[in-house]
Amino acid sequence: MNVSIVARAGIPASGLARGAVLILASEFFLVCSGMVIKHLHGVASTEQTVFFRNLFGLVLLLPWLWHRGGVQVLKTTCLHLHFMRALTGVIAMSCLYYAWARLPLAEAALLKQTMPFFVPIVAFFWMKERLSWHTVAAIALGFVGVMLVLNPMQEASVFNLAVLVGLAGAVLGGGTKVSIRRMRSSEEPALRVVFYFALFASVLSVIPAVLYWQPLDAVAYGWLMLLGAFATLAQLLLTAAYGYAPAGQLGAFTYASVVFAALLGWWWWNESLSGLALLGMSVIIAAGMLVMWGQRSRA
Repeated sequence: MNVSIVARAGIPASGLARGAVLILASEFFLVCSGMVIKHLHGVASTEQTVFFRNLFGLVLLLPWLWHRGGVQVLKTTCLHLHFMRALTGVIAMSCLYYAWARLPLAEAALLKQTMPFFVPIVAFFWMKERLSWHTVAAIALGFVGVMLVLNPMQEASVFNLAVLVGLAGAVLGGGTKVSIRRMRSSEEPALRVVFYFALFASVLSVIPAVLYWQPLDAVAYGWLMLLGAFATLAQLLLTAAYGYAPAGQLGAFTYASVVFAALLGWWWWNESLSGLALLGMSVIIAAGMLVMWGQRSRA
Protein backbone atom coordinates (compact mmCIF):
# COMPACT_ATOMS: atom_id res chain seq x y z
CA MET A 1 0.00 0.00 0.00
CA ASN A 2 1.36 3.42 -0.97
CA VAL A 3 2.66 5.17 2.17
CA SER A 4 1.86 8.67 0.89
CA ILE A 5 -1.79 7.74 0.30
CA VAL A 6 -2.06 6.31 3.79
CA ALA A 7 -0.45 9.41 5.25
CA ARG A 8 -2.96 11.66 3.45
CA ALA A 9 -5.78 9.48 4.80
CA GLY A 10 -4.56 10.17 8.33
CA ILE A 11 -4.65 6.54 9.54
CA PRO A 12 -2.10 3.69 9.68
CA ALA A 13 -1.77 1.37 6.70
CA SER A 14 -3.70 -1.32 8.57
CA GLY A 15 -5.97 1.18 10.32
CA LEU A 16 -9.27 -0.12 8.99
CA ALA A 17 -8.36 -3.76 9.58
CA ARG A 18 -7.24 -3.09 13.15
CA GLY A 19 -10.29 -0.96 13.85
CA ALA A 20 -12.57 -3.66 12.45
CA VAL A 21 -11.05 -6.38 14.65
CA LEU A 22 -11.38 -4.17 17.73
CA ILE A 23 -14.99 -3.36 16.84
CA LEU A 24 -15.86 -7.05 16.49
CA ALA A 25 -14.35 -7.84 19.89
CA SER A 26 -16.11 -4.84 21.43
CA GLU A 27 -19.49 -5.92 20.05
CA PHE A 28 -19.06 -9.45 21.40
CA PHE A 29 -18.43 -8.22 24.95
CA LEU A 30 -21.26 -5.72 24.58
CA VAL A 31 -23.67 -8.58 23.80
CA CYS A 32 -22.29 -10.45 26.82
CA SER A 33 -23.16 -7.43 28.95
CA GLY A 34 -26.64 -7.46 27.39
CA MET A 35 -27.03 -11.06 28.53
CA VAL A 36 -26.21 -10.02 32.09
CA ILE A 37 -28.70 -7.13 31.90
CA LYS A 38 -31.41 -9.49 30.68
CA HIS A 39 -30.57 -11.95 33.46
CA LEU A 40 -30.86 -9.18 36.09
CA HIS A 41 -34.29 -8.01 34.87
CA GLY A 42 -36.63 -8.04 37.86
CA VAL A 43 -33.71 -8.33 40.30
CA ALA A 44 -32.27 -4.82 39.87
CA SER A 45 -33.85 -1.69 38.40
CA THR A 46 -32.53 -0.23 35.15
CA GLU A 47 -31.25 2.78 37.10
CA GLN A 48 -29.33 0.53 39.50
CA THR A 49 -27.90 -1.47 36.64
CA VAL A 50 -26.63 1.68 34.90
CA PHE A 51 -25.09 3.02 38.11
CA PHE A 52 -23.32 -0.18 39.13
CA ARG A 53 -22.12 -0.79 35.58
CA ASN A 54 -20.32 2.55 35.69
CA LEU A 55 -19.19 2.27 39.32
CA PHE A 56 -17.68 -1.20 38.96
CA GLY A 57 -16.16 -0.18 35.65
CA LEU A 58 -14.51 2.77 37.40
CA VAL A 59 -13.17 0.53 40.17
CA LEU A 60 -11.75 -1.92 37.64
CA LEU A 61 -9.93 0.91 35.86
CA LEU A 62 -8.17 2.28 38.97
CA PRO A 63 -5.32 -0.32 39.13
CA TRP A 64 -4.67 0.08 35.41
CA LEU A 65 -4.70 3.85 35.79
CA TRP A 66 -2.21 3.70 38.66
CA HIS A 67 0.07 1.41 36.67
CA ARG A 68 0.03 3.87 33.74
CA GLY A 69 1.15 6.82 35.86
CA GLY A 70 -1.72 7.83 38.12
CA VAL A 71 -3.13 11.35 37.91
CA GLN A 72 -0.59 12.35 35.27
CA VAL A 73 -2.53 10.26 32.76
CA LEU A 74 -5.72 12.26 33.47
CA LYS A 75 -4.45 15.65 32.28
CA THR A 76 -6.74 16.74 29.46
CA THR A 77 -7.88 19.77 27.49
CA CYS A 78 -11.18 18.09 26.56
CA LEU A 79 -12.88 17.92 29.96
CA HIS A 80 -16.06 19.51 28.56
CA LEU A 81 -16.21 16.86 25.81
CA HIS A 82 -15.77 14.11 28.39
CA PHE A 83 -18.65 15.48 30.45
CA MET A 84 -20.94 15.96 27.45
CA ARG A 85 -20.18 12.45 26.27
CA ALA A 86 -20.93 11.05 29.74
CA LEU A 87 -24.23 12.95 29.96
CA THR A 88 -25.55 11.77 26.60
CA GLY A 89 -23.98 8.36 27.18
CA VAL A 90 -25.81 7.80 30.48
CA ILE A 91 -29.14 8.68 28.88
CA ALA A 92 -28.42 6.45 25.88
CA MET A 93 -27.25 3.65 28.17
CA SER A 94 -30.41 3.87 30.27
CA CYS A 95 -32.58 3.62 27.15
CA LEU A 96 -30.64 0.70 25.70
CA TYR A 97 -30.50 -1.17 29.03
CA TYR A 98 -34.27 -0.80 29.29
CA ALA A 99 -34.58 -2.46 25.88
CA TRP A 100 -31.98 -5.16 26.61
CA ALA A 101 -33.91 -6.20 29.73
CA ARG A 102 -37.36 -6.39 28.11
CA LEU A 103 -36.80 -7.62 24.55
CA PRO A 104 -35.35 -10.79 23.04
CA LEU A 105 -31.56 -10.58 22.91
CA ALA A 106 -31.31 -10.42 19.11
CA GLU A 107 -34.08 -7.82 18.84
CA ALA A 108 -32.47 -5.57 21.44
CA ALA A 109 -29.16 -5.85 19.60
CA LEU A 110 -30.89 -4.91 16.36
CA LEU A 111 -32.33 -1.76 17.89
CA LYS A 112 -28.87 -0.86 19.11
CA GLN A 113 -27.62 -1.45 15.56
CA THR A 114 -29.69 1.40 14.20
CA MET A 115 -26.96 3.53 15.84
CA PRO A 116 -24.52 3.27 12.90
CA PHE A 117 -27.15 4.84 10.64
CA PHE A 118 -26.68 8.09 12.57
CA VAL A 119 -22.90 7.92 13.09
CA PRO A 120 -21.81 8.92 9.55
CA ILE A 121 -24.36 11.74 9.46
CA VAL A 122 -23.15 13.19 12.76
CA ALA A 123 -19.51 12.63 11.74
CA PHE A 124 -20.12 14.42 8.43
CA PHE A 125 -21.47 17.58 10.08
CA TRP A 126 -19.29 17.54 13.21
CA MET A 127 -16.00 15.98 12.10
CA LYS A 128 -16.23 16.87 8.37
CA GLU A 129 -15.55 13.21 7.53
CA ARG A 130 -16.12 12.43 3.87
CA LEU A 131 -18.87 9.97 3.01
CA SER A 132 -17.82 7.70 0.13
CA TRP A 133 -20.39 5.85 -1.92
CA HIS A 134 -19.05 2.60 -0.45
CA THR A 135 -19.94 3.79 3.05
CA VAL A 136 -23.39 4.96 1.99
CA ALA A 137 -24.03 1.68 0.16
CA ALA A 138 -22.84 -0.34 3.15
CA ILE A 139 -25.15 1.54 5.52
CA ALA A 140 -28.09 1.05 3.17
CA LEU A 141 -27.26 -2.65 2.82
CA GLY A 142 -26.90 -2.98 6.57
CA PHE A 143 -30.29 -1.36 7.05
CA VAL A 144 -31.86 -3.91 4.70
CA GLY A 145 -30.23 -6.72 6.66
CA VAL A 146 -31.49 -5.35 9.98
CA MET A 147 -35.01 -5.09 8.62
CA LEU A 148 -34.87 -8.69 7.39
CA VAL A 149 -33.84 -9.93 10.83
CA LEU A 150 -36.25 -7.68 12.73
CA ASN A 151 -39.11 -8.48 10.30
CA PRO A 152 -41.50 -5.81 11.66
CA MET A 153 -44.41 -7.18 9.59
CA GLN A 154 -44.35 -10.44 11.53
CA GLU A 155 -45.91 -9.07 14.68
CA ALA A 156 -47.51 -5.66 15.10
CA SER A 157 -46.77 -5.59 18.84
CA VAL A 158 -43.04 -5.42 18.11
CA PHE A 159 -43.29 -1.62 18.11
CA ASN A 160 -43.87 -1.29 21.85
CA LEU A 161 -42.45 1.06 24.46
CA ALA A 162 -39.21 -0.91 24.82
CA VAL A 163 -38.62 -0.63 21.07
CA LEU A 164 -39.18 3.14 21.05
CA VAL A 165 -36.94 3.63 24.09
CA GLY A 166 -34.24 1.51 22.46
CA LEU A 167 -34.39 3.58 19.28
CA ALA A 168 -34.03 6.78 21.29
CA GLY A 169 -30.95 5.30 22.93
CA ALA A 170 -29.51 4.42 19.52
CA VAL A 171 -29.87 8.00 18.29
CA LEU A 172 -28.05 9.37 21.35
CA GLY A 173 -25.46 6.60 21.13
CA GLY A 174 -24.58 7.64 17.59
CA GLY A 175 -23.51 11.04 18.88
CA THR A 176 -21.40 9.54 21.67
CA LYS A 177 -19.50 7.34 19.20
CA VAL A 178 -18.55 10.36 17.10
CA SER A 179 -17.46 12.19 20.25
CA ILE A 180 -15.00 9.34 20.87
CA ARG A 181 -13.51 10.00 17.44
CA ARG A 182 -13.34 13.74 18.21
CA MET A 183 -11.44 13.16 21.44
CA ARG A 184 -9.15 10.51 19.92
CA SER A 185 -8.27 12.99 17.16
CA SER A 186 -7.21 15.36 19.95
CA GLU A 187 -4.73 12.67 21.07
CA GLU A 188 -6.83 11.54 24.01
CA PRO A 189 -5.72 7.95 24.84
CA ALA A 190 -8.37 5.25 25.11
CA LEU A 191 -7.81 4.74 28.85
CA ARG A 192 -8.38 8.42 29.63
CA VAL A 193 -11.56 8.54 27.54
CA VAL A 194 -13.01 5.46 29.24
CA PHE A 195 -11.95 6.60 32.73
CA TYR A 196 -13.64 9.99 32.47
CA PHE A 197 -16.77 8.38 31.10
CA ALA A 198 -16.89 5.96 34.04
CA LEU A 199 -16.22 8.78 36.52
CA PHE A 200 -18.79 11.27 35.22
CA ALA A 201 -21.34 8.55 34.42
CA SER A 202 -21.10 7.18 37.98
CA VAL A 203 -21.79 10.64 39.40
CA LEU A 204 -24.63 11.37 36.99
CA SER A 205 -26.34 8.00 37.51
CA VAL A 206 -26.20 7.80 41.31
CA ILE A 207 -29.33 9.91 41.97
CA PRO A 208 -31.64 7.91 39.65
CA ALA A 209 -30.28 4.70 41.22
CA VAL A 210 -31.15 5.92 44.73
CA LEU A 211 -34.64 6.98 43.64
CA TYR A 212 -35.35 3.54 42.13
CA TRP A 213 -33.39 1.44 44.62
CA GLN A 214 -34.19 -2.26 45.08
CA PRO A 215 -32.60 -4.55 47.73
CA LEU A 216 -29.82 -6.70 46.25
CA ASP A 217 -28.12 -9.87 47.48
CA ALA A 218 -24.50 -10.96 47.06
CA VAL A 219 -25.24 -12.91 43.88
CA ALA A 220 -26.80 -9.85 42.25
CA TYR A 221 -23.76 -7.76 43.14
CA GLY A 222 -21.57 -10.43 41.55
CA TRP A 223 -23.56 -10.23 38.31
CA LEU A 224 -23.36 -6.43 38.39
CA MET A 225 -19.58 -6.63 38.80
CA LEU A 226 -19.41 -8.96 35.81
CA LEU A 227 -21.52 -6.48 33.85
CA GLY A 228 -19.05 -3.73 34.71
CA ALA A 229 -16.14 -5.86 33.51
CA PHE A 230 -17.81 -6.81 30.21
CA ALA A 231 -19.03 -3.29 29.47
CA THR A 232 -15.74 -1.60 30.38
CA LEU A 233 -13.76 -4.00 28.21
CA ALA A 234 -16.19 -3.41 25.34
CA GLN A 235 -15.81 0.34 25.76
CA LEU A 236 -12.01 0.21 25.84
CA LEU A 237 -11.97 -1.82 22.62
CA LEU A 238 -14.50 0.51 21.00
CA THR A 239 -12.58 3.64 21.98
CA ALA A 240 -9.33 2.19 20.65
CA ALA A 241 -11.04 1.18 17.39
CA TYR A 242 -12.16 4.72 16.58
CA GLY A 243 -8.56 5.86 16.89
CA TYR A 244 -7.63 3.76 13.85
CA ALA A 245 -10.30 4.72 11.31
CA PRO A 246 -13.13 7.25 10.80
CA ALA A 247 -16.45 6.52 12.50
CA GLY A 248 -18.32 6.33 9.21
CA GLN A 249 -16.07 3.53 7.90
CA LEU A 250 -16.26 1.42 11.06
CA GLY A 251 -20.00 1.77 11.58
CA ALA A 252 -20.93 -1.23 9.42
CA PHE A 253 -18.78 -3.59 11.48
CA THR A 254 -20.88 -3.00 14.58
CA TYR A 255 -23.61 -5.06 12.89
CA ALA A 256 -21.69 -8.13 14.06
CA SER A 257 -23.46 -7.85 17.40
CA VAL A 258 -26.65 -8.93 15.62
CA VAL A 259 -25.05 -12.27 14.80
CA PHE A 260 -23.55 -12.62 18.27
CA ALA A 261 -26.86 -11.80 19.97
CA ALA A 262 -28.89 -14.15 17.80
CA LEU A 263 -26.52 -17.07 18.44
CA LEU A 264 -26.18 -16.42 22.17
CA GLY A 265 -29.93 -15.84 22.54
CA TRP A 266 -30.59 -19.17 20.83
CA TRP A 267 -27.99 -20.93 22.99
CA TRP A 268 -28.98 -19.44 26.38
CA TRP A 269 -32.72 -18.67 26.07
CA ASN A 270 -33.66 -20.94 23.17
CA GLU A 271 -34.66 -17.95 21.03
CA SER A 272 -35.28 -19.30 17.55
CA LEU A 273 -33.84 -17.97 14.28
CA SER A 274 -35.98 -17.89 11.16
CA GLY A 275 -34.68 -18.36 7.64
CA LEU A 276 -35.34 -14.67 7.01
CA ALA A 277 -33.22 -13.76 10.04
CA LEU A 278 -30.33 -15.87 8.74
CA LEU A 279 -30.62 -14.16 5.37
CA GLY A 280 -30.52 -10.78 7.09
CA MET A 281 -27.39 -11.72 9.00
CA SER A 282 -25.69 -12.67 5.74
CA VAL A 283 -26.61 -9.27 4.28
CA ILE A 284 -25.24 -7.52 7.40
CA ILE A 285 -21.91 -9.34 7.08
CA ALA A 286 -21.80 -8.39 3.40
CA ALA A 287 -22.24 -4.74 4.40
CA GLY A 288 -19.12 -4.92 6.57
CA MET A 289 -17.14 -6.52 3.77
CA LEU A 290 -18.24 -3.75 1.39
CA VAL A 291 -16.70 -1.10 3.62
CA MET A 292 -13.36 -2.92 3.72
CA TRP A 293 -13.41 -3.45 -0.06
CA GLY A 294 -14.12 0.23 -0.56
CA GLN A 295 -11.17 1.24 1.58
CA ARG A 296 -8.83 -1.06 -0.37
CA SER A 297 -10.05 0.20 -3.74
CA ARG A 298 -9.45 3.82 -2.72
CA ALA A 299 -5.92 2.93 -1.58
